[in-house]
Amino acid sequence: MKASTWLLGAFASLALLSGCGGSKSSTVVLATVSSVNISPTVNTSPTVVAYRQTITMTVNGQNLLQGISISNPGCANLTETGTGTNTTRTFTCKIIRVGPFNMTITNAANGQLYFAAFSVPLAARPQVTLTTTLGNIVVELNPGAAPISVDNYLNYVENSFYVNTIFHRVDTNVIQGGGYNSSLTALTPSFSAITLETTTATGLSNTRGTIGMASTSTLNSATSQYYFNLINNSAAYDANVTTGATGYAVFGTIVSGLDVMDAISKVPTSVQNGLPTVPVTPVVITSVKRTQ
Repeated sequence: MKASTWLLGAFASLALLSGCGGSKSSTVVLATVSSVNISPTVNTSPTVVAYRQTITMTVNGQNLLQGISISNPGCANLTETGTGTNTTRTFTCKIIRVGPFNMTITNAANGQLYFAAFSVPLAARPQVTLTTTLGNIVVELNPGAAPISVDNYLNYVENSFYVNTIFHRVDTNVIQGGGYNSSLTALTPSFSAITLETTTATGLSNTRGTIGMASTSTLNSATSQYYFNLINNSAAYDANVTTGATGYAVFGTIVSGLDVMDAISKVPTSVQNGLPTVPVTPVVITSVKRTQ
């Protein structure tokens, strides 16, 4: 999932014959946007929409098939619905950011055609409670800094993906979950891999008690697996512009249950199914719910 720019079509010009004696002139048909209807909204000055809500944007104007693009950094999965015409095109997207951001509609020939200021209020950051066999961990997520990672994690939470999963990696640096069930069977992710939100971009860091997206060495490979930092792992796990390390995306922090995290870190482990540090007695996550 990522903030979206939708290309509506390559800009086209229409050549017309005019005059007499076979002389030619050309007229460029320009797209224009008269209005964009957005629903549902709270109010329209600025356009206020709700976090993680799917909105519909109906673009009205002339020659809309001639090549325009929508840029909305607050959106994920920006998709055209129905069959567009030269006067009306309709799109949907899911709001994944909070705070202010702007939507623009542009055209290759004459630049910006439309501008709208958006605002997404969030009275409190979302919190998720993980109920484990060793106690509860409450995590506060930060969609303002890491909207893609937070939305992805909440998708898995709402899909009940994490129920009866385990922490399959417990070492001196992190505890990691989201990839195996209590039988140590690898799980198939429910959603596509997401774009990496680097720590240099978000301002977040892999400090003790934070949650991050686990991934492979391949860029943009994070799916369902996540980890908790047992210690300050900033030097090892943050992005580094000097070394070129892309790092791992942090998207929240533990606000209750650090003692539970520490208790999990102390359980005996062994090599199981090719995994080097699996708890001998499984630490099962029996429930994961958004509680704020």
